Amino acid sequence: MARRDRTAFALWFRGPSRVAGPVPSAPLQYEQVNRVGQQVYQHTLSNGLVLLAERMDHVRSAAINFLVPAGSAFDPPGQLGVASVLAEMITRGAGERDSRDLSLALDNLGVDRDESVGAVNMRFWGSTLARNVPAALDIYADIVLRPHLPDAELEPVQALALQDIQSLEDSPQTKVMVELRRRYYPAPINKDRRGVAEDIEALTIDAVRVHFRRFVRPNGAILSVAGNIEWEPLKAQVERLFARWEPGSGAEVRPEPHTAASAHIHKDTQQTQIALAFPSVPVTDPDYYNARAAASVLSGGMSSRLFTEVREKRGLCYSVYAFHETFKTQGTMLAYAGTRAERAQETLDVTLAELKRLKDGIEADEIDRVKAGLKSSLIMQEESTGARAGAIATDWYYLERVRSFDEIQAIIDGLTPDSVLGYLNRCPVRDVTLVTLGPAPLTLPG
Repeated sequence: MARRDRTAFALWFRGPSRVAGPVPSAPLQYEQVNRVGQQVYQHTLSNGLVLLAERMDHVRSAAINFLVPAGSAFDPPGQLGVASVLAEMITRGAGERDSRDLSLALDNLGVDRDESVGAVNMRFWGSTLARNVPAALDIYADIVLRPHLPDAELEPVQALALQDIQSLEDSPQTKVMVELRRRYYPAPINKDRRGVAEDIEALTIDAVRVHFRRFVRPNGAILSVAGNIEWEPLKAQVERLFARWEPGSGAEVRPEPHTAASAHIHKDTQQTQIALAFPSVPVTDPDYYNARAAASVLSGGMSSRLFTEVREKRGLCYSVYAFHETFKTQGTMLAYAGTRAERAQETLDVTLAELKRLKDGIEADEIDRVKAGLKSSLIMQEESTGARAGAIATDWYYLERVRSFDEIQAIIDGLTPDSVLGYLNRCPVRDVTLVTLGPAPLTLPG
C-alpha cells in the first residue's frame, strides 16, 4: 500500500468522485461535505500503519477494527491453516496479562469482539462504549504487538482447528463452495482459511511465532475506529501505542498463472450440491454496482428470479442463490443450488439458463427492488459503528480512499435496467467453472 502524507486530515465529501484514486498528498482543509456532515479522518504513521476514523455524533458506542495483511494466502506450504491458528492464539495472553486476565480486562470494558481470517487479511474487531475506547486500544496494542503465543495453548487451538475442518463433512453446502474457490481462483488466494488436517497436526509453536513476526506488521495494516470519538486524542494515542511498531518487508498477494478446472467430488448421499463461478468485475471497476445489481436481481430475496423460477415454480431445489465476490483485481459471480440427486442435472440446466437469460431483459421494478435493498443496507450501516469501522477500512484497502454516503447513494440512484444490461453484455456468462458434490457428476449444458 502506498505511503500517504503523515499529517492528519479530515475527508469531507462534496459528492460523487469520478476517480477511485489516491488521496492528494497535501493536507486538506475541512469542508462541508453532504447533508449528514460525514466526518472521516485519515493519518499514516511513519511505519506505514494507516489510521482511519469516522465520528458518529448520534451514537454512544465505538468500534475498533484492525486489518493486517496476514490472511490465509500467506500460509506457507506445509503450514496451511497457520493464520487461523495464530488468530485464535493471539488473544490467549498479551502484554502483562495471561489468557484469563486478558479476557477479563476486555469483558470488564464490555468489549464485544472477534478475530477472523480472510484470504488476504487477518481481522481483529471490538465494539464498546465510546468512553472505553482508550482503555480498549491499550489492550489491543498488547494483543497486536506483544502476544504471548504460549506453548501450552497450541494443542487446544489445534483441536479446535481440526474440528473446524471436520465440520465441513457435516456441511456439504459449505464444502462445495470451498472446493469451488480452490479450483476457480489462482494460488495463493484459493487457500481455505481452515487449512488441511495434516498441516494443522504438524504445526509447532515456533512456526506460529515465526508467522506472527513475519506477517503481523504495520506496513499494509489498517486501524479503523468509528463512533462517538474525538479525532485528535485518538490520533495521539495511536501514535503513542504504535509508532515504534517495526515495519517488515511487507506482504503482497501475487496470483500465480492459473486455469480454472471443473470437478466432481463423489459423496454417497441423496442430495447433490452444485456450485458455479464465472468472471465478473472487481470493486475498482465502474461496473461494480451494476454487477451487484445483477446478482440481486437473480438472488435478492423471495421475489428474485432464481428463487421464483428454480425453487418455487419447478420445485427443483431447497436452496438456490447467486452472489458477487471481489478481490482487488478480480471479480467473480458465484451461484449455488442444493437438490435431490435425481433432479440435479435439471436443476443445473435451469439455473444456468436463468443466469444467461438475465441479459435478455430486466424490468424497471426489479431494479427498483435492488435499489431499495442497497439503500436499506446503506442506511443500516450508518447506524452501526461496527459496520462503519469495517466499511472505511475496506474502502481504504481496495480504493485507498473512503467513499461518502452521498457518492454511494448517487451510484445506486444511477442504476437502471440499461446500465445493468450494459454490464451483462460486457460480462456475459462464460468460462463457467462447475464443482459438484454428490453421487454422480453433472454436465454443463452447451
